[in-house]
Amino acid sequence: MNNMHEPVSTHALVTPPRSLTAAVRRLLRPLVKLLLHYSVQYPALASLLKLTYVEVATTMPVDGKPQTDSRVSLLTGIHRLDVKRLRNEIVSGNDSPPMSVSLGAQIVARWTAHNEYLDNKGRPLPLHRLASVGGAMSFESLVRSVSKDIRPRVVLDEWLRLGVAQVDSLDRVVLVTDAFVPSHGLDEKLFYLGKNVHDHLDTCAHNLTRSDAPPLLERSVYYDHLSKDSTMILSIYARQLSSQTMQAFSQKAMELQERDHQDANARYRVSYGQYFHQVGEQEDRT
Repeated sequence: MNNMHEPVSTHALVTPPRSLTAAVRRLLRPLVKLLLHYSVQYPALASLLKLTYVEVATTMPVDGKPQTDSRVSLLTGIHRLDVKRLRNEIVSGNDSPPMSVSLGAQIVARWTAHNEYLDNKGRPLPLHRLASVGGAMSFESLVRSVSKDIRPRVVLDEWLRLGVAQVDSLDRVVLVTDAFVPSHGLDEKLFYLGKNVHDHLDTCAHNLTRSDAPPLLERSVYYDHLSKDSTMILSIYARQLSSQTMQAFSQKAMELQERDHQDANARYRVSYGQYFHQVGEQEDRT
């Protein structure tokens, strides 16, 4: 007897390349480790995976025509009744970032990319908290240059909670990091997990599936048989290089963004990221 929730198809199952399944298993291990840490069991992931299959398949038109429930069912192997239900759930979904992320990233980008906010070594200057003291070179003025809808005090309180900034003994706001990377705040951290890993993985997928387009930048270097002291030296060195590179890229991107502000065709976004991974060889199963 057929289960009503199983797909009915006359198509033979396609066996994926072993190299693909090996790669997918490897990239899933840290994800499963994270999910188990937060007590997310397999049935919850399976439901989410089914929803995502339908979501992605729906965005893949056939001959320029929108996907029907039947086509999505055939493509994904998910029963048509489930496809219909899940497509309704997708419409009501919301992936928008927390307010502190969307606004905070813009403020930090301006602080780290505009020369008036930088010292002679290119590091973000401490800013007087109040405009009545620091004028244009104040945190209040910086926030208002990005948004006049949110009070600077609200932004500062949120940044203090997230560990993005500190207030020194001279009542100046000091940027703790050279990018909007909260040290606290689970919602904010998880948003960046999804955004950063999505863009990296999507770059890899592009390079593997789009033979008609130039490959996107995706590079890493790997070294093993290192002492722990050597890895710490490399970690510090990587942070130094990253700060210089990310700041230079941010300055160029903001310059171009301001140039393209009135361009009706400015409908693209870019991501440029870096990471540093350190693990003992005996622990390295990922």
